[in-house]
Amino acid sequence: MSAPRGIRRAGRAIALLIALASAPISSAHQGAPLAEPEFVPPAPGTYTLHRIMAAPEGRVLGINGRLQPLSRYTRDQITLLGFIYTTCTDPEGCPLAYRVFDALKEAIAATPSLHGKVRFVTLSFDPARDSPDMMRRYAGSRVAEKDGGLRWYFLTTASARELMPLVEGFGQDIRITFDRSSARPRRELSHVLKVFLIDRMGDVREIYTSTFLYPRIVLNDIETLLMEEALKQSRAPAKK
Repeated sequence: MSAPRGIRRAGRAIALLIALASAPISSAHQGAPLAEPEFVPPAPGTYTLHRIMAAPEGRVLGINGRLQPLSRYTRDQITLLGFIYTTCTDPEGCPLAYRVFDALKEAIAATPSLHGKVRFVTLSFDPARDSPDMMRRYAGSRVAEKDGGLRWYFLTTASARELMPLVEGFGQDIRITFDRSSARPRRELSHVLKVFLIDRMGDVREIYTSTFLYPRIVLNDIETLLMEEALKQSRAPAKK
């Protein structure tokens, strides 16, 4: 007799965490080993992730330079989206998000049941510097098509005017300052790290700051959304 569905799901969650713990981190953006949370996260499916807001719409550029609506990258799959700028050096900022995404990518690649159900989006909020070509270089080998059952998109915008509806819609804080210590003032960006978990309908269901951006927590939340979808499908009336 096969194991009950809840036990099978718990087994998959444990397998994911084991895969995550052993997942290597890429040398790019590598820093200190990723920390584990100081508490035991609740098991997938034992809690609810409430709808926070709809992901905003806007126009973005892929590494091929083609203009696309952002909704192309925030619907029909579970999406993990993070804002970055490629010159960020704060270890608790963009490099941390990159490393967490890398660890999650390895865990998902090791879990066939998640293939094709999750995508990553890295979106620059520095269009003046981060052209599609710069984003391609930043991505490196991660632009491969459906590498390990997951697509990772690196996006930018054509201008600050195209960017503003996105950062305002997501509530992403950005501050621009000018370093005038040299003869030529230098523009500097700073921000509060935020990563957004978006469901298949395009709704934001969780927002992570650096305080709670742990691979294990994010993975549990992804599994929780998938279990929620499976439950809704099981309750839907059968089509005649």
